Amino acid sequence: HPIILFYKCQIREHLSYSVPEEMRPGSIVGNIVKDLGLEVGKLFIRKARIDTEESYAYFCDVDLKTGNVIIRERIDREELCGEKVSCMLKFELVLESPLELHRISLLIQDVNDNSPVFPKDTIKLEIRESADKGARYRVNEAHDADIGQNTVKQYSLQKNEHFVLSVRDDADGSKNVELVLDKELDREKEHDLNFVMIAVDGGNPQRSGTANIHVTVLDANDNAPVFEQAFYKGSLPENSALDTVVVSVSATDADEGVNGDVTYEFSRISDRAKKVFSLNSKTGEIKVIGQVDFESNSKYEMRIDAKDGYGLSSDSKVVIEITDVNDNAPVVYMKSLMNPIAENVSPGTEVGIINVQDRDSENNGQVRCSIQQGVPFKLVPSIKNYYSLVTTGQLDRELVSDYNITITATDEGSPPLSSSKTVQLSVADINDNPPVFEEQSYSAYVTENNKPGSTLCSVTARDSDWRQNGTVIYSLLPGEVNGAPVSSYLSVNGDTGVIHAVRSFDYEQFRSFKVHVMARDNGSPPLSSNVTVSVFISDVNDNSPQILYPAPEGNSFMTELVPKAAHGGSLVSKVIAVDADSGQNAWLSYHIVKSTDPGLFTIGLHSGEIRTQRDISESDSMKQNLIVAVKDNGQPSLSATCSMYLLISDNLDISYDEKNSKLTSYLIIALVSVSTLFLTFIIIILGVRFCRRRKPRLLFDGAVAIPSAYLPPNYADVDGTGTLRSAYNYDAYLTTGSRTSDFKFVTSYNDNTLPADQTLRKVHQTLLMRLEHHRIHWR
Repeated sequence: HPIILFYKCQIREHLSYSVPEEMRPGSIVGNIVKDLGLEVGKLFIRKARIDTEESYAYFCDVDLKTGNVIIRERIDREELCGEKVSCMLKFELVLESPLELHRISLLIQDVNDNSPVFPKDTIKLEIRESADKGARYRVNEAHDADIGQNTVKQYSLQKNEHFVLSVRDDADGSKNVELVLDKELDREKEHDLNFVMIAVDGGNPQRSGTANIHVTVLDANDNAPVFEQAFYKGSLPENSALDTVVVSVSATDADEGVNGDVTYEFSRISDRAKKVFSLNSKTGEIKVIGQVDFESNSKYEMRIDAKDGYGLSSDSKVVIEITDVNDNAPVVYMKSLMNPIAENVSPGTEVGIINVQDRDSENNGQVRCSIQQGVPFKLVPSIKNYYSLVTTGQLDRELVSDYNITITATDEGSPPLSSSKTVQLSVADINDNPPVFEEQSYSAYVTENNKPGSTLCSVTARDSDWRQNGTVIYSLLPGEVNGAPVSSYLSVNGDTGVIHAVRSFDYEQFRSFKVHVMARDNGSPPLSSNVTVSVFISDVNDNSPQILYPAPEGNSFMTELVPKAAHGGSLVSKVIAVDADSGQNAWLSYHIVKSTDPGLFTIGLHSGEIRTQRDISESDSMKQNLIVAVKDNGQPSLSATCSMYLLISDNLDISYDEKNSKLTSYLIIALVSVSTLFLTFIIIILGVRFCRRRKPRLLFDGAVAIPSAYLPPNYADVDGTGTLRSAYNYDAYLTTGSRTSDFKFVTSYNDNTLPADQTLRKVHQTLLMRLEHHRIHWR
């Protein structure tokens, strides 16, 4: 092939290139990077590609590494464009992100790759010997598929004695080739003449074609056939049925007999037209014998010869135009698609590019594109037949994780044709949902003295996100319980949410506490939520009753004085006990299990009050020893015992006048004892406060003040189920038979019980006042 220079130009967004046909695959047409001012590295990212609606999309491509437009397959101009003067291929360069469309026109230059070809290899002429010198005999011209300079330019005739060649150009661009009789024929000398006619094109190098001319010398044939029309035009809808008559040509010959019999034949017709149309040699009808497709070829041109029986002929031009029928449904092409889509994309985000093509023309090729209802997407018209698929609302994978979007394209033909394409889009998960607990709060119940590691309860949180975004991990929030870290009491299984006890609980230390459990997902960043877990500890009867009064041996107040004149039913003392447990485990009952005189004293079953059952007689022992058992109501029951020493004495009946000195001594001893106890308890209370312990209370009843040192640790009768709830008045008689309370302590064991230091102070003041009163009275 000759060397042909490429040229190119850029007109806004329209690139034009020119390339000769028959170039080898891989040949470079031009460079879009230079022509459009693009960056080479962005071609791959922006998915640069050549696109077209026609069937020749595979001829060109873009090298994404260099930006060169290259030839993919051999281009045959004659096959694509036939006899068209201009063979232009139109492409579209598509760039995404953002969407750009540049039109590319590729002009296919003709190459002299076809030789002139005569309709027949042998041209037969029958000429009467009577023909005059100068008689002209038309010969069908040669056809060259090339165009322009490469088509047939000249004819030549092999040297002979009788004929010369005459060639002239017709108005429609064709050539009229005639043999001119230069010397009369003599049938007696030569019956047949044979010589060669040569057609040469104007290419470089030139190509030529030949036809043998065979002349049979006959008697005279004076008239050639004449067509009724010099030009025939027909119109035919595409997809017409076989044997449909497109057009009929007709020629007449003035001669008679064989000289006037006219036959028809194609003198010039393309190979493509030969497959579609046939010519009846007798009638001149042109019929359909193949598939007529407007999109493949919309116009056919051909020439028809009419010949008489002895070779005289004339020709006529026939043009058949194909009209479009809406026989092609639109086709939807998905050019680009973002899949999956993150659920947090903002409305209006472009997620895909769609191209719609219809091979029909005019209204038949006008396409409207729509999308189904009920999906958060819409189609936005872009450039030419391109649409952008964009979101119209906020996506939520937890509600809808997949969309099947049906796109329908409908043309404007009559009747309209349509087609649909379904696009499946998945929504990618974003960690936008925190774990949610199934309950607003949780309660766990455990019996004290539980085993470490035992299960208390289970918390459960759900996360509607997917995979790691929905994986829930449980943990305890930092905090303190009773001054210790919460982790020293409880633990939670990070995977299951099961809460275990780390240690054994003691109801007497604390009865309930609250912890906070956090559920965190595994997203990035992670999301979390908290829930409160209340732990309630139930009591177990694990504490025996503790006797506060009488004090254990070795302490004060171990002997009670009982007036000998006491009557039956008199209150002589009281056993005071407490139980650190609660509920029925702290319900106490009192029993005398052993006594010096079993019939003399009785004890209240629930009050612990010791009273005389009868009057004291002279025969009763002066020293009475009682062993009292205190039992709780737990299962099994626990108990404690104490010894009560009672001294029956009539010395308590002396008068004031006779026993002033003795009574004064007793009062002084009592005052000193109480003062000593007061100082002792002040020291104890200061020590307790220093150690941050709860203030003990002074419990006393009757004639005896009960020091707080006798209270069990952490004892507090919060729920009112303890053993002391009523107010008691105890009278100490100073004279025999006297029922007057000259020396009295009044106290109430209830919620208003005074603290130990205040109670002792009050007792001290009362003793001083009583002592001063008796001194004045004795005087």
